[in-house]
Amino acid sequence: VRATVNDRTFVRHPKNAEPGSMTRMMVDPEDPDGRRSSILFQDDPDHSRNRLPLVKAFYARIKKMEPEIEAMIDKVIDAAPDTGRFDLMEHIAVPLPIMIIAHILGVDENRLDEFRDWSEGVILSLNPLRSEDEAAYMMASGEKLEAYFAELMQARRTDPRDDLISDMVQAQADGGAFDDDELRINLQALLVGGNLTTTDLIGNGVWLFLQHPEQLAALKADPSLAAQAVEEVLRYEAPVQATSRIVSEDREVAGCPMKKSQPVFMSLAAANRDPSKFEAPDAFDITVKRSSHVSFGGGAHICIGAPLARIEARRVYQNLFERYPNMRLPEQEIVWRTLPFFRGIERLDVIV
Repeated sequence: VRATVNDRTFVRHPKNAEPGSMTRMMVDPEDPDGRRSSILFQDDPDHSRNRLPLVKAFYARIKKMEPEIEAMIDKVIDAAPDTGRFDLMEHIAVPLPIMIIAHILGVDENRLDEFRDWSEGVILSLNPLRSEDEAAYMMASGEKLEAYFAELMQARRTDPRDDLISDMVQAQADGGAFDDDELRINLQALLVGGNLTTTDLIGNGVWLFLQHPEQLAALKADPSLAAQAVEEVLRYEAPVQATSRIVSEDREVAGCPMKKSQPVFMSLAAANRDPSKFEAPDAFDITVKRSSHVSFGGGAHICIGAPLARIEARRVYQNLFERYPNMRLPEQEIVWRTLPFFRGIERLDVIV
């Protein structure tokens, strides 16, 4: 799996897949050549041309804003109910990532509710099983979100602020080889890619700790384990369970023959439990420093939101159990999200 995701001779855009395949069906009939594709599905040279300036600006922005991000996380945790039973997803795991990415982008606070609604709509693009109503909601949300990004981009050109959109329009003015359409699409991709998965990283992690009290005790005894705990949650219950590539030329990988245009699906979850790479792979243990997982993918398409997801999850794991030292799980049936290739909890009730 690692060799495949790191190999740049495999490609991403569905137009390269064999006719009749499920992957080929993802091609937008109004954009068959993928000119309006985001970096999630672009191949080089367009992928590097669009991704590199976004990565540079986004990572610099995260580093600069880390104290603000941590303060926002603390505020959300502090605002959760003091006693009784509540849904951790509703109060913390769901609102937190969208609030943070909105702040990084520079979304006006008075538009946050609209932004959250549009975000929930565009996230449906990750679900190939969406209904007709959901597809209509997704399309309308995408159009509204693109229009709002266009509005913000224009505003930042005349009145720059301390946010990512200002950074990107400045990078464009300084010679960045991306146009407004590409920037809007990739800001939307950044939103989609870093929202739901971070929600699931938080929810999955809290659930695992409450299922494994000895690991929670280890974290409480040594809060510096939080960063290592994030990596173990990512390995053990990865929010993204699989990824895909398309074979660009006839070849063989690990003894398996592959034909040009053949879609290839890689199970990140299986790779993360590979007994040849991990000792006791089915054990959740934050005290052991393990080999690196593949939960963020790899190669040219390694997850752009990984640094931000790590910051958010680490801070939540550190502070949540300090605020709620007696948090526990009530009797409940855990319902997992019905979204192909993703692993996340719909509702997680806790008692504090």
